[in-house]
Amino acid sequence: MTTQESHDQTGSYVHAGKPFTRDMNYIDDRITADGSSGWQVEAGRYRLAVSRACPWANRTIIVRRLLGLEDALSMAVAGPTHDKRSWTFDLDPGGRDPVLGIERLQEAFFARFPDYPRGITVPAFVDVPSGGVVTNDFSQITLDLETEWTEHHREGAPDLYPVPLRAQIDELNHWVLHHVNNGVYKTGFAGSQEDYEAAYTDLWESLDVLEDRLSRSRYLMGSSITEADVRLFPTLVRFDLVYFSHFKANRQPLRTMPNLWNYTKDLFQTPGFGDTVDVEHIKQHYYVVQTDLNPTQIVPVGPDASILLEDHDRDRFETDTWGPGGTAPQPPKAEEVVDPAHTPLRVSGR
Repeated sequence: MTTQESHDQTGSYVHAGKPFTRDMNYIDDRITADGSSGWQVEAGRYRLAVSRACPWANRTIIVRRLLGLEDALSMAVAGPTHDKRSWTFDLDPGGRDPVLGIERLQEAFFARFPDYPRGITVPAFVDVPSGGVVTNDFSQITLDLETEWTEHHREGAPDLYPVPLRAQIDELNHWVLHHVNNGVYKTGFAGSQEDYEAAYTDLWESLDVLEDRLSRSRYLMGSSITEADVRLFPTLVRFDLVYFSHFKANRQPLRTMPNLWNYTKDLFQTPGFGDTVDVEHIKQHYYVVQTDLNPTQIVPVGPDASILLEDHDRDRFETDTWGPGGTAPQPPKAEEVVDPAHTPLRVSGR
């Protein structure tokens, strides 16, 4: 997710008379097991920069947890809001990331590209020795964590990108990206009534397709969690919190769609998913930063996120959640636990 979705350094996202267009040009370097990319997988060498507010970063936090990469890959967590320059590490003592020693993620981008012209985005890999960014290609980062970092996967790590299903997962992920993950942004940041209505219609037609798909299996690809579920969940868990009202995606709340809502609750209650979600960071980011849509910066009190803990009906389906030989991840490290005041999971003690 960019700090400036369309490179407007003032924090302006809406361009009058124009549809929303996400800049998809990222630093496409990769970190690979054999180092042929120029960057070799190495425990402790890289730091994953994220914000819990951002859906694109949320998926990398989930994958890192599910695969047990915490010891091999440290994580820098930026605060939920930012100014026109970049994400800041204001959650850390002194306002500096304790490993990279920087106040802003922008510093890591400029350390490698002094004249970097594009948006400063999370998630991003930073090379700790040099302090420079390696890549911010969010679509590739999770795939590489799953396929290139296998030496450092925990025992019992699930295969989130199984070879026999990769073509199907890739096809579904591409569709979900453009119609749902980005569909909410096209709706929220449309610059004209015509563009808004077109994006709104496409988004809801796409959610209806997913509602039907999830009437036949517990997860998107069948009985086990895959990369496809990781990519859809961050959008769904933010839907009633933000997108329904803030982005005017208001045909109906997600909680009125039985399959999508029970699926969202199911994943939220699954280790590695809900325990990565910071409800307050999510609301702070959208309502404070996106002043085009919310010039008063007033953050709504509701909705009550505790409904994500209500019973779901997804165990009616054939289930092998973690796949052959897979097991649930361990609880998050103490220093990575979401503030108990910001998530119903921690308050409930689950």
